[in-house]
Amino acid sequence: MNRLALGRFVTGSTPSEDLDAIRHEAQSPGDRSVIKELRESGARTARERITGMLDYGTFVEVDAFVRHRSGDHGMHMHTPLGDGVVAGHGMIDGRRVVCFSQDYSVFSGTMGEMHAKKITKVVEFAEKSRLPIIGIWDGDGQRAHEGVTSLGSTGELLDSLVSCSGRVPMISIVLGTVSGTSALAASLSDFVILDQNRGRMFMRSPYVIPEIVEGEIDEDTLGGAGHHASRSGVACMVSGSENGAFDMVAEILSFLPDHTLSDPPVLRSGDKWDRRCKGLEKLVPPDSDRPYDMRKVISQVVDGKRILELFPSYAENVVVGFARLDGHPVGVVGSQPAVLAGCLDIDASVKAARFIRTCDCFNIPVITFVDVPGFLPGTVQEWGGIIRHGAKLLYAYAEATVPKLTVVTRKAYGGAYLAMSCKHLGSDYNVAWPTGELAVMGAEGAVKIIHRAELAESTDTEGTYAELVKEYRGKFGDPYVAAKHGWLDDVIEPYETRRALVGALRPLLSKREMVPPKKHGNIPL
Repeated sequence: MNRLALGRFVTGSTPSEDLDAIRHEAQSPGDRSVIKELRESGARTARERITGMLDYGTFVEVDAFVRHRSGDHGMHMHTPLGDGVVAGHGMIDGRRVVCFSQDYSVFSGTMGEMHAKKITKVVEFAEKSRLPIIGIWDGDGQRAHEGVTSLGSTGELLDSLVSCSGRVPMISIVLGTVSGTSALAASLSDFVILDQNRGRMFMRSPYVIPEIVEGEIDEDTLGGAGHHASRSGVACMVSGSENGAFDMVAEILSFLPDHTLSDPPVLRSGDKWDRRCKGLEKLVPPDSDRPYDMRKVISQVVDGKRILELFPSYAENVVVGFARLDGHPVGVVGSQPAVLAGCLDIDASVKAARFIRTCDCFNIPVITFVDVPGFLPGTVQEWGGIIRHGAKLLYAYAEATVPKLTVVTRKAYGGAYLAMSCKHLGSDYNVAWPTGELAVMGAEGAVKIIHRAELAESTDTEGTYAELVKEYRGKFGDPYVAAKHGWLDDVIEPYETRRALVGALRPLLSKREMVPPKKHGNIPL
């Protein structure tokens, strides 16, 4: 056993030699066999991950000499420097960030008292300094050897993370098996990125889950990146490598300000603000029952035809992500007619609501593309609480004080129309294409309800039905009725979409909305 690991510092001939020896030990305090296994699997150490993520030479470490204070269960025999986490601050693309990385080679990255205190220290530093927080997670949850002492410090960490929420951006990168309190802490961030190969998240340790113990399923099936990207909605992105995850962090940060009181960075491109969006009308079929990919519509409108989509495999009936418009970061929300005809369900409502609130926290305007026939019907949705979850989406739009712009491409029916950034909920600029339909419901369903008796008595049911549908569409099936009431600011040709949105966004960038004093709203969670 290394004398430093036992807490008995080597005495050199000078204090400087003592310091050099201690610093050398702090650079690699973990179990050598575990480090070897990590390298053989293609993973890196915690310190290598930090330096690989940050700009070269910018990392400033804190608390490298911290040790745990437990004497139980033989812990006094092994007191590695740093206590299983590397923490400090540095730069990503020239922007200062606060960061930490759990060290799996030290007590499996578990969170002990000093481990948690160390992370709490840099989190509080980030809050005071108004800097983004990047956490690299690779730990098996609570350190059982330390008991309630470690639990208390972890609680303080969770409290600090909650305090930072909405004040500074928080991004979690999961590069190993993360369970228990570590998983809870990671999920408190604004964005969670999982590594495809090694990233796993569990509420309980996989070693005590019966299905895994008995071999019914494996860890990847239960808590792997694919599951959390497509079923649980925990992961907003999945990376194919550690470097890929770091690139994702840098790209997400490029859309975000350092803190809630600052504006997001503006990056001009060569894309003309008044560019005609050629071919948009061809992307959207005139038949309102035919599907199309809303992502293609969005890409035609935004700068460089580039959108950073988040949660691409989860609740695919709604699209969310970051883009730029006239150089300014915007959050994009779009119905996806290619999936479930664009209907809103429980997962889509929660996905969009969460994203809208994130944009609102960090002063990012929200642009919504609407082609929604309604909320998805059925017992699964009703029993699952679609009323409550759909209300979250409505609440998020109504609560948001950032600029809100809306484009109706085709359908905007019923409660789903109201929930998708309508004028009545405070949207700042609403337009529709000539194909837009703003109505309580589609003409077919409306006629069946309104004219039920007439259709039952008709000798030519099909002919009467067709005539009534045509009549209903003539009265309510175009955008001009809504425009007449001022619920649309304009009706535009599809090719004018980019020009119209940029023209509206420019004056709205100075928007400031005063909110009456209150503790907070009570969103229907």
